[in-house]
Amino acid sequence: MVDKILDEKSELSQPSSSLIEAITPYELPLADVQIGQVETYIQELWRWNEKLNLTRHTNYDLFVARDLLDGWHLSRQLKEGEEVLDIGSGGGVPGILLAILRPDLVVSLCDSSGKKTKVLEAIVKKLKLPVPVYHGRAERQLDDFRYDTLTARAVGPVWKLLTWLEPHWVSFDRILTLKGPRWEEERKEARHRNLTASLELRKIASYPMPKTDSESVILQIKRK
Repeated sequence: MVDKILDEKSELSQPSSSLIEAITPYELPLADVQIGQVETYIQELWRWNEKLNLTRHTNYDLFVARDLLDGWHLSRQLKEGEEVLDIGSGGGVPGILLAILRPDLVVSLCDSSGKKTKVLEAIVKKLKLPVPVYHGRAERQLDDFRYDTLTARAVGPVWKLLTWLEPHWVSFDRILTLKGPRWEEERKEARHRNLTASLELRKIASYPMPKTDSESVILQIKRK
């Protein structure tokens, strides 16, 4: 089972020396070409990370446990051919991973940091992915384009996300946001701020957060 974290992995004293070694305990069904793309992505991300703070997950085990698992579980919640805008893409998680894991998707990346968008453009070019990268706030993108799903990880609490996007629901169908164990508190806060009266907020997937007692959650937000 993909969701099963093997006990013996946690007992290893040495970090994994390769991507395949780090992936093996999770039994992720990645094709060889996808593993190669993820490896290239990791190396580019870490190279750029020396110049710009993009990630704290600077070994294979951390990347797989924190980033690849998020991307893989999120990819399972998207329908074939969906148009996806990843907002606040940062170093490319989950957007670039979605493009690798689900080549049928039409993925776009968006970040308000000019430095980060330049890095994303360089990584996408290196990977030869058909993924446009936009510099600016997601709201501006939604003035001009329409998407099936917006994806978000670590861009802010739910209430802030809903505040930013509230005027733009005509431009997308739903939000899928990756959250940790405080997701219910975030949902309550959004309700307290009267931001959810016309919305449905629902946990649609959860999975263990490796080496913790917590779980990661995929929260779906859509209009009622």
